[in-house]
Amino acid sequence: MIVRKTMGRVKSMLVLLMVLLFTFASYNLVTMIMEHKPGGLGADGLESLNRKVMEKSNLKFHVAVTATDAAYNQWQCRIMYYWYKKMKDLPGSDMGKFTRILHSGRTDQLMDEIPTFVVDPLPEGLDKGYIVLNRPWAFVQWLEKADIQEEYILMAEPDHIFVNPLPNLAYETLPAAYHFFYIKPAKNEKIIRKFYPEEKGPVTDVDPIGNSPVIIQKSLLEEIAPTWVNISLKMKDDPETDKAFGWVLEMYAYAVASALHGVKHNLRKDFMLQPPWDLHVENKFIIHYTYGCDYNLKGELTYGKIGEWRFDKRSYLLGPPPKNLSLPPPGVPESVVRLVKMVNEATANIPEWDSINRS
Repeated sequence: MIVRKTMGRVKSMLVLLMVLLFTFASYNLVTMIMEHKPGGLGADGLESLNRKVMEKSNLKFHVAVTATDAAYNQWQCRIMYYWYKKMKDLPGSDMGKFTRILHSGRTDQLMDEIPTFVVDPLPEGLDKGYIVLNRPWAFVQWLEKADIQEEYILMAEPDHIFVNPLPNLAYETLPAAYHFFYIKPAKNEKIIRKFYPEEKGPVTDVDPIGNSPVIIQKSLLEEIAPTWVNISLKMKDDPETDKAFGWVLEMYAYAVASALHGVKHNLRKDFMLQPPWDLHVENKFIIHYTYGCDYNLKGELTYGKIGEWRFDKRSYLLGPPPKNLSLPPPGVPESVVRLVKMVNEATANIPEWDSINRS
């Protein structure tokens, strides 16, 4: 299977990228805003850059979320889209249009509610049961076929809630990304070198990120996405890599693919918070509710043990959470309280909440 994409919008060059799945070749195709060196920009450099971002990056970005038609993804997308609409036009927001990229290969009952672009899943068996591998392939198809008017794209996920208006945090060819503490390229250098050989540069070229949330120039993502597909498949096909990276394999694949294209990301701690570990919302932009929130009635965290009070998205695999979830007991962090209140507001206002998305 050949993935081919002709690039025509990079300002300083015309790039032709051909990538053969399972056999990749990487080129330094991107003129960076600055040369990356060990040690990065430094605190002063990042502060100066972030000031420039906030002052100058007022271009709209397209919000893109990949999903399946399973009930578990559907109810999350409905909540996400509700809060996107609430935040989109507030002061400070650079949000453009929204697309749910549906990689089930067929339409579903949310087509009229959420702007949706249907793409094909990977050929049967290629994902080896790891459905997230369809994510990079979905982006490749969407970028090739859709009419995307914005110059920037936010890659997001169904379990994201916009908690504050989100500006464009990217700056020209420097994308913005969230630093994930569990993505550790240097610690996994032996494995990373299978896909990012020494002649390409130091392992620190590979950012500690996933593909979401990331705000990136559309033209830059068009270059990276086919390589991202290939690296994901190669990693999944390698038993050692598959075992080491597990459920974050495709996140590592995006980080490696970006490095192969010479792309570094500006790491923004304020991009996202993850309850229950992040305690306060403050000036952050996205709540990512991937972790279960379990507490006893004293407000003490019981992570890893089902709490007397809990909110965990995995409790609702076959259908949506009920309306009017009970609020956490006193003493639970503000981030968890805000999450539950935002879920409750969305479920109270989305039509046919209890019936439209059940498996």
